[in-house]
This record gives sequence, structure tokens and C-alpha cells, in this order.
Amino acid sequence: MRSHLLNDATADRYRRSVSEGVERVAEHLAATRRPFTGITPQELAPVVDAVDLDRPLGDTSAALDELQDVYLRDAVYFHHPRYLGHLNCPVVIPAVLGEAVLSAVNSSLDTWDQSAGATLIERKLIGWTAGRIGLGPSADGVFTSGGTQSNLQALLLAREESGAQDASKLRIFSSECSHFSVQKSAQLLGLGREAVVPIPVDRHKRMQSVVLAAELAACRAEGLIPMAIVATAGTTDFGSIDPLQEIAALAAEYGAWMHVDAAYGCGLLASRTRRHLLDGIERADSVTVDYHKSFFQPVSSSALVVRDVATLRHATYHADYLNPRRTVAEQIPNQVDKSLQTTRRFDALKLWMTLRVMGADGVGELFDEVCDLAEAGHALLAADPRYDVVVAPQLSTLVYRYIPAAVTSPAEIDRANLYARKALFASGEAVVAGTRVDGRQYLKFTLLNPETTVADIAAVLDLIAGHAEQYLGETLVHAAS
Repeated sequence: MRSHLLNDATADRYRRSVSEGVERVAEHLAATRRPFTGITPQELAPVVDAVDLDRPLGDTSAALDELQDVYLRDAVYFHHPRYLGHLNCPVVIPAVLGEAVLSAVNSSLDTWDQSAGATLIERKLIGWTAGRIGLGPSADGVFTSGGTQSNLQALLLAREESGAQDASKLRIFSSECSHFSVQKSAQLLGLGREAVVPIPVDRHKRMQSVVLAAELAACRAEGLIPMAIVATAGTTDFGSIDPLQEIAALAAEYGAWMHVDAAYGCGLLASRTRRHLLDGIERADSVTVDYHKSFFQPVSSSALVVRDVATLRHATYHADYLNPRRTVAEQIPNQVDKSLQTTRRFDALKLWMTLRVMGADGVGELFDEVCDLAEAGHALLAADPRYDVVVAPQLSTLVYRYIPAAVTSPAEIDRANLYARKALFASGEAVVAGTRVDGRQYLKFTLLNPETTVADIAAVLDLIAGHAEQYLGETLVHAAS
């Protein structure tokens, strides 16, 4: 079994095995004609269940043949131009190369003696990101598993910085369109979900700063403590960006920690034409960035960046076997001192390779392309009498609803839209997401693929309309019978 360990003696076997795996994936990428096969869980589960994990195949080619049946053939392929579903991006090749390197070397980004140069690369990238945000010379941060973890750590720091003796008095303010991880973090931090005060949004789905100001004043009047304000720069449903400057001013006035969840909108940091949409982010105490959304990186690649490195001490614990206190005096750079995780992948390498090959402008151009596409898609939807579109996009998300001319029942329209989404997914022709707006069922395009065209959007809209009309027609037939 030692022949399967990666080392100097097996380097050639490693080369052959990885090359064969890359070849299989490349074949699938080249041959993919739709983003999904339409297979159901009931169809695929027996294939996976039939695999006997206690009887190894003993051969890489045989394992790859099996992988074809249990995964590759029926995977959802985000690189296809008609994948318009969730916040999943096609990935850039330099980042995939970085993934291959980091997996093989397998550095662990907790301590220097497990990572060496990897620690310095991550720190360099955190500094680069903080510079793009504009946080100043005392900024620092750490890579995380994703936006949920970044938001959790940010609110942990905010809780500790509040200095409150009675945690039940702490309140977090975020828009009603903010990510669910804000409520989840409050629960995990022992504050309870009721500690989160939802602030209504305007017609552009942005937090209403006037209401925020009133809620902050009421909080203080009741003897409660405004612990944090979470501004969202790119909501999951609408891609909307809260008024960062106004929120920053209120945070300063009330002594609240300002956190910006820019998991989606962080791609604007590399944009040469839309960076101004993030004006005010430089006043934040902490910022979440998800490179695996709008920087076109493979999952996972995310970070929490903070204005003041000293605040990261709230995540620091010293263990004699890992990062004893002497390492601080000896100036040994240990990233575990800043992280909620211990063992941690060298995910920063993917972004490093991307910037060294493509440059930030290259990434920004890709993100600008999908934002331009969303604007064109919005014009298409606004001119189509079959559809109601909720709001003009700030980023690359479109939320809309099929409105049949002959049906007036909102509940029936809900069912038609839900049916159309499910039928489209089952066909494998395209993938779209869904959400609810004011209690009604809507559909959603999340556009993160620069290869998607306006023609693709138009074709998918026609498919949706066809499925919805089929459902309504069958419903009328059943009602008549």
C-alpha cells in the first residue's frame, strides 16, 4: 500500500494518475452540451449505494471509470453558459493549477513549521486585499472557508470589542435582505437570533439608513447596546449594495462595529469601472470577501479582513504543542493566531497564481462583463410582457417572475413559476435559482459566467415560459374534467 503514498519514489505514478484524471475532466468539459443531465436523486442514489467501499478497485483507471458513473457524468457544470443558478462561478485555469499544487504539497496554514512560504503568501494577499479595500496600515486578516465563517468571526470580534458584561443587551443590525449567516452567527455566539434587528430595504433592496438611524436611537433609549451593523455589498438575492457611507457614519455615531459582507460584491475591488460602488467600505471595521464568487476561484477561497490587527487577538489561543507564547516573542508568523480553524488548506495559492498570471485587471474585466450582461438581461426582461422584473441590477443578479396574461390568481402564478424552475432543471437544458419576494415565488438569474450571452438569457426565458404554459394548460384541463 506504500506505493500509493506521494513521495520521491512514486512521483512518476503521481504524474500518470493526475494526468489521466485531468484528461477525463477535460473530456467532459469539452463535451458538455448542457449544465446538467436532469438525473434525479432516486435514479443516482442506487448507483452510489451499489459501490462497496470495502472492496477497492486497486487501479486508477478503474476508479476513474466508476467516478464517471457516480459523479462526472451527472455533475452540475458551472462552466456551461446556461448555468444561471446560484453564486457559483466558472473557475480560471491559473487557480485550478494552484489547487493541484496545494493539494499535492498539502501545506497546513496554521503554523510556520507546517507551511513556511505559504504563510507569507497568504499574508501578502491579505495585505493586497486590505489595500484594495482601503483599510489602512494596521489592517490584517486571514483566509477562511467561506462567507459564513468570515461573518461569524467578524461578529465574534465585534462582540468581544463591545466590552459588554451582559450579552443579552447586545444587538446586531442588518438589512432584511442580508445573508442568513448573520442570524446563524448570533445563535452560535450565544446572543440568540432575536439579537438581530432586521432593517427594511428600499425599492432598490438596499438598507434604509433612515430606519437604521431610528432603530439605533431606540436601542440606546432602551438601554441596549448596538454591537454591530452588518452592511451587505451584494445581497444573495438581488446583488444590492447597502449605502455604505451612511451606515459608516451611523456606526461611528453609535460606537457600533461596522462589518461589510462583500462576499459577492468583492469583485468590484478589481473593477476599473465600478469600484465606486463600494465607496465607504474603507470605513469598515471588518470585511468579508469571497474570492470563490466574483474572483472566479475554486471553492474554497474566502477571507476576513479587519481594520485593526489587534482585534484578531480575540481568536487567539496558545497551545504548547502548536503555537506557544514564545513564538510571539520570537516573531514567528503563525496564522493560527488569527483563525477560528487550526488545520487549514493553502487556499491562498489559487488567488496568488491568478494574480501572477492574469493580474487584478483581468479578474476585474471578467466581473465587469457579467455585470454588463445583467444590465442587458434586465433590459430584455423589462421589455418582455411575459415577465415582471423586481429591480435593476447593481451587480449580476436578476430576479423576475413569469406573469401569464390569462391568469390572475397570485397563488396559481406562484405554482407556475415553481413548476417551470423544476421542469427546466429536470430537462438539464438550463439551471436557474428561485426565491420569494413579498411572499410570492420568483425566479433568479445569477450571472457569473462571461461566456453567457444575451441570446442564452432569451432562450432560457422562452424555455421557462414554455414550461409555465404547459403547467397552466394541464391545470385547466384537469379543472375542466
